[in-house]
Amino acid sequence: MTKTPVIAIFDVGKTNKKLLLFDDQYRLVHEESRQMEEIKDEDGFPCEDVVALTKWVNESFIRMTNDKRFDIKAVNFSAYGASFVFLKKDLKVIPPLYNYLKPYPAELQKKFYDDYGGESLVARQTASPVLGNLNSGLQLYRLKYQKPEIFEQIKWALHLPQYLSFILSSTINSDITSIGCHTTLWNFHQNKYHKWVKQEGIDKILPAIRTPNEVSGNADSNVPVGVGLHDSSAALIPYLVSFNEPFVLLSTGTWCITLNPFNHAQLTNNELNQDCLCFLSYESKPVKAARLFAGYDHEQQVKRLSLHFGKSNDYFTSVSCDAQLLNKVKRSAKAGRKTSDRTMMSQSAFAERSLDTFRNYEEAYHQLIADIISQQVKSTNLVLKGTGVKKIFVDGGFGKNAIYMHLLAKAFSSIEVYAASVAQASALGAALAIHQHWNSKPLPTHIIDLKLYTVSKNPVI
Repeated sequence: MTKTPVIAIFDVGKTNKKLLLFDDQYRLVHEESRQMEEIKDEDGFPCEDVVALTKWVNESFIRMTNDKRFDIKAVNFSAYGASFVFLKKDLKVIPPLYNYLKPYPAELQKKFYDDYGGESLVARQTASPVLGNLNSGLQLYRLKYQKPEIFEQIKWALHLPQYLSFILSSTINSDITSIGCHTTLWNFHQNKYHKWVKQEGIDKILPAIRTPNEVSGNADSNVPVGVGLHDSSAALIPYLVSFNEPFVLLSTGTWCITLNPFNHAQLTNNELNQDCLCFLSYESKPVKAARLFAGYDHEQQVKRLSLHFGKSNDYFTSVSCDAQLLNKVKRSAKAGRKTSDRTMMSQSAFAERSLDTFRNYEEAYHQLIADIISQQVKSTNLVLKGTGVKKIFVDGGFGKNAIYMHLLAKAFSSIEVYAASVAQASALGAALAIHQHWNSKPLPTHIIDLKLYTVSKNPVI
């Protein structure tokens, strides 16, 4: 039996941990997923079980290298950001792996920003909105001042993707995509660590920076091991290798994040206040992003609709796109409340609408999507204008929603709007990042499925 040459990718999310195998045409040939029970840190706050995670990576890799169906040619990692794993001098883990959702001490946060020029200045310099523990650099700052007995034990602080790489390669690295995503560590104006990192001695526990297209070492079976990437940066890679002209990627899920890799302008205070940020691509280039909590809003409002109209929670998936309703909601949407400058993280206007004004679920649902689009247009425009963008690619849940897509296409009538589908985008991106180290074939040209939405008087599914 001939083994299929593959690259193994560990794609570690907050909820699902996946092991995926791609062949040399980047077709997904194997996938397995598991969920892990959270444990609690010393303060009783839920956190990732780093010991269980480590065991899963080791055991899964050994099992797949012994699988007679596959020939593992390389391995890489994509994982959620804003999370550090700490190692002692003997390279043993210092638990826990703190949860980035844990509330940050208000007094300590105030001290940090007061010492280094204020929230506005530091946020602009580091392209990082003030997000507490989501600014992973501040996790190190907290340990230094509130847990010095732990901080003094730390020889190395690795972001989670690089720790996953360490498990199999035993090499210590930092990665620019993990450092450059709302960590408050990187000065985007000077293209180096912010001054506070050295002044606080944090630089001494941060390893040398490697680029995501390098390999950090080899696993026991002499398999090249990638450095690992932050998952948002990894998910952008399939688009960057497929398209040359300016585009934005609207990644939709709980958060709807507009990513513009062709917008390199520095963040303004106004953009930061509206939840914009920058992160660094796998090519070390700034990518401006705008976030909107639209997926969560949709989830909450659908529950409200289901209760009011006596429908199931997933009834919205059966609602067809109706041209007459689209025209009607367009008029009534204008009558809704105006969005303020700080609505990017808040609910849409639909939350304030009385459901008694709608004849049925279908009419109300069209209005919900129209109100979400009203916010989405404002959010996307924050990073879109002035960059010559020709295409908008929408992936994730809303990309499958014809009402959403038709309204978005109408709102951006001068730009081509596509529903885009990439199987396991972040994992695929991690595989593509180290293509040269395992795959002698040219990059495939058709790794993204596209459906164009055009402005039409009679949109139908």
